[in-house]
Amino acid sequence: MSASRYRAVKAYHNEKFLNSPDARPLRILAEYIEPATRFAEFDVQDTIVIFGSARFRPREEAEKALAEAEARRAAAEDLAKARRDLEMSRYYEAARELAYRLTEWSKGLEDDHRRFVICTGGGPGIMEAANRGASEARGENVGLNISLPFEQNDNPYITRRLSFEFHYFFMRKFWFSYLAKAIVAMPGGFGTLDEFFEVLTLVQTGKIKKAMPIVLFGKAFWEQALHLDALVEFGTISPGDLDLFFTTDSVDEAFEYLTAELAAKAIAHPGVGL
Repeated sequence: MSASRYRAVKAYHNEKFLNSPDARPLRILAEYIEPATRFAEFDVQDTIVIFGSARFRPREEAEKALAEAEARRAAAEDLAKARRDLEMSRYYEAARELAYRLTEWSKGLEDDHRRFVICTGGGPGIMEAANRGASEARGENVGLNISLPFEQNDNPYITRRLSFEFHYFFMRKFWFSYLAKAIVAMPGGFGTLDEFFEVLTLVQTGKIKKAMPIVLFGKAFWEQALHLDALVEFGTISPGDLDLFFTTDSVDEAFEYLTAELAAKAIAHPGVGL
């Protein structure tokens, strides 16, 4: 009997099919089931999600870059950028400190499960800072990365088995919302605004039924980037909608607000669903 010129391939090994439009439902389902399996493996019951810019640098790195720019007498535009990067590095350091303190607090809880795990978008900048702070506190932490043509590479501080890479933005955002028991939005760009407003809308409309404390960190930034009082003035939101989030410049205030809210609400109600 002659050898077959063709060997059949099982459907779940057929890469051409798996990457085709027809298999899109399978890929979407995989981005739901596979993360759920890993979260269960690590007993991650819920998270504190920290959003923010991928472009901010650690203070030490920003100081070095500015010193180098001044030493080589860089162009005025480059000097201005280096000075701005140093100024904005305070948010990197704030995210790092806040994540450290929240991780230490969560590890000290009397709970049989892993609670309030720091979760970020997994990339550089504020995301790196938060994962770094959690790692420095010797805590497991999550990175929900997304395939992008720029900026988005997983940072080295994520717990390796809790580093994910998503293709579909909506599945990534599902996992941000589904496990989250609190949100911190540091200064950021379009992605941060998108994530903040999506969660805020879900809370406002009652689609998220669990208590969800939301912190906007960086008063000066957010007051310039968002003028939400105008929405009240024009009648497009209710005055009470501005109470759906807490704005601060202080790591101490953010920590105290979040831990008080989580202790009063989430710890007494441990379910993870929306």
